[in-house]
Amino acid sequence: MDNEFLKQLDLKHIWHPCTQMKDHENVPLIPIKKAKGVWLYDFNDKRYLDCISSWWVNLFGHCNEKIANAIKKQVDELEHVILAGFTHEPIIKLSTKLCEKVGRDFNKCFYADNGSSAVEIALKMSFHYHLNQGFKKNKFLSLSNSYHGETLGALSVGDVALYKNTYNHLLLKCLNTPVPKSKNYEEELFILKEILEKHSSEICAFILEPLVQCAGNMHMYEAGFIDEAIKLCHEFNVQVIFDEIAVGFGRTGTLFALHQCKQTPDFICLSKGITGGFMPLSVVLTKDEIYQAFYAPYKEYKAFLHSHSYTGNTLACAAANAVLDIFENENILEKNKILSTFIEQEFSRLKKFDFLGNFRICGMISAFDILNAKYERAGLEVFKRALKKDLLLRPLGNTIYFMPPYVITKEQISYVVDSLEQIFNDF
Repeated sequence: MDNEFLKQLDLKHIWHPCTQMKDHENVPLIPIKKAKGVWLYDFNDKRYLDCISSWWVNLFGHCNEKIANAIKKQVDELEHVILAGFTHEPIIKLSTKLCEKVGRDFNKCFYADNGSSAVEIALKMSFHYHLNQGFKKNKFLSLSNSYHGETLGALSVGDVALYKNTYNHLLLKCLNTPVPKSKNYEEELFILKEILEKHSSEICAFILEPLVQCAGNMHMYEAGFIDEAIKLCHEFNVQVIFDEIAVGFGRTGTLFALHQCKQTPDFICLSKGITGGFMPLSVVLTKDEIYQAFYAPYKEYKAFLHSHSYTGNTLACAAANAVLDIFENENILEKNKILSTFIEQEFSRLKKFDFLGNFRICGMISAFDILNAKYERAGLEVFKRALKKDLLLRPLGNTIYFMPPYVITKEQISYVVDSLEQIFNDF
């Protein structure tokens, strides 16, 4: 099969995610045949450097042999088993490791298979916890500019109008508090406190992406605000949910963004990089205190009756165990510090363009904004031009971001910046 035939067959049958399909009248759809490391290859053997880790999931390169071999080994032993009343070694090993790695008394893991589902679990679990404690709370609090997924509960606590406005009549009623726009966050804390003073009796939990609001145009904010916000929430008996679906597993410079905060939330949602980009998996970590609120004789009906058919899939757990082994054995976080410094230095070369600004970096996430351009959809124009230079970049509106697999080399980083320099010279 060749690219053109596959494109036509695809467009005949497939409705792609987060896409206005009419755009494909002018924007190329690219069938990918194989991948290795940071490179994706189409059916004509043209290659593309995966600058966005294929929607932020790939940590250690495509077709990483250690993760692939862990899945291959597992597939011959056990592919899946119901997790209600049964268990298996990969999930026990994974849960033990995750609790150790996260620390902070997170001792319980509840599994699903994607980020939005993890957020739904955390929301339901928080609501149900308060109910089991005798409190009928029914609202959630989130930050402005936030995104937490696209199932109805997750969408309800988000604040990106592009995804949310169409479905407003279907969504939970939620409260919103402003995200800090600078290192001075006194006003944002004042507003948060006012909301808590007025509505804490209704609010189950405050949900946030710590340090970086990824789908919110990679907006970055201070850990100090998060610490003060957690203290305020706990003072008012409001729980805190960390959505580390995108920022976890080394993206912000530490294994989890939590590790850059002094205060501790009540729930952590993890997904995306958890399997290194191989398999769908997500997990909510919480504490024994919350678990105990559901632990009761059956006739009290306090059990958390939430389930997914593929909860704790053995193949996905095998991949996740391999990911944690790589972190342990290959000094990834220290290597990433060196790469992060180099990325910042290289991308600073683009500051010479006066129509670019707001350059920012947090760990292995780098971003800048197109402030003005002659193109109505400047980000899309960058995307199309980048493809011609062998780069997969997928801007968020007019925000250009770089979130590569950790196996990227300095030479490849320089190539990306060289290519962007050429693109912006003609912009």
